[in-house]
Amino acid sequence: MFDYTERPDLATFACTSGASRGRRYAEESGDPRPVFERDRDRIIHCAAFRRLEYKTQVFLNHEGDYYRTRLTHSLEVAQIGTAIARRLRLNEDLTEALALAHDLGHTPFGHTGEEVLNQLMQGYGGFEHNYQSFRVVDELEERYPEFDGLNLSWEVREGILKHSSPHDVPTVVLEEFLPGTVPSIEAQIINYADEIAYNNHDIDDGLKSGYLTLEMLQQVELWQREIRRVKERYPAIDDKRLVARTVSSLIGMQIADICETTLANIRQHGIGSLDDLRRVNRVVVHFSPRVEEENLALKKFLKEKLYRHHKVDKMRVKAEHVLSRLFETYVKRPNLLSPKYHRRIDRSGVERTVADYLAGMTDRYALDDYKALFETFERV
Repeated sequence: MFDYTERPDLATFACTSGASRGRRYAEESGDPRPVFERDRDRIIHCAAFRRLEYKTQVFLNHEGDYYRTRLTHSLEVAQIGTAIARRLRLNEDLTEALALAHDLGHTPFGHTGEEVLNQLMQGYGGFEHNYQSFRVVDELEERYPEFDGLNLSWEVREGILKHSSPHDVPTVVLEEFLPGTVPSIEAQIINYADEIAYNNHDIDDGLKSGYLTLEMLQQVELWQREIRRVKERYPAIDDKRLVARTVSSLIGMQIADICETTLANIRQHGIGSLDDLRRVNRVVVHFSPRVEEENLALKKFLKEKLYRHHKVDKMRVKAEHVLSRLFETYVKRPNLLSPKYHRRIDRSGVERTVADYLAGMTDRYALDDYKALFETFERV
């Protein structure tokens, strides 16, 4: 008989399935696996996770097969998050579940899509992709006969709702999830794993696209320090391998820095349990001050040189036009939506239902839907 219990060496401040607050709906299941492991698998098998393959990170899906998508980004966040969790003896299954779920509610066309939907939804509750990810796992997925959503554990649902980054500051925290209280350390890890992942893969994609160059990156100290280390070790390395090794080295350095700083914070605040964490109520997952400052400089560089590149801005204009036109059309004529959305209108209203429909689209589907509606000779 296999032993399905969790790792016996988890830290006392780690989340455990045995101490979980449970699921929203009681389930009778003979599955002996720990609750967070089952949550991770439910996320991987849901439709919203599969659609991440064709949702933009920075470059639109049709621009090339090399560039990251929301799916590959989520996998990289999971890789970095579990690496940190393993070193701190935290719950890797919970960390992985949160990493794989953190972008489930993201729109097509990256953060532009989120900004457009938020503007269009002013007066109707706005649009925030953290809360949308929560709604995906809590009500929008349709896989089980007994309930809507995936019926994930309280800890995963809390972590999704409280995910925070420069792009994703939670504005909706339901009373059930202790507003004003920090989430688990596993959930805090995802905030930084997300940042480490997108900073590094955006450098890689930016260089591949030609929007960034190695010469431009000379002004970024964080990058330059790591590239010098790689060159010292491999003096004859070519540029392609140099970029790959430098990205890897930078990720490894940031993981080590996070682990050292977080462990020092845990010890400083005397956190020996989840109850201690809630009582202290402080975010303990951080970069060290030096790496934090250097990371801010890297983000500023990427914002100026990549995210505001004139070709990226052209993609942004296209995305704004497509989503705005689709939203306005479906709100005016909701009969154009498929019957399953008609049922949701009675529960959520026309505007929220249309926003749910658009947020669930891939880049490709949104462009195809636009063509079907507005190009005269396109098949419906």
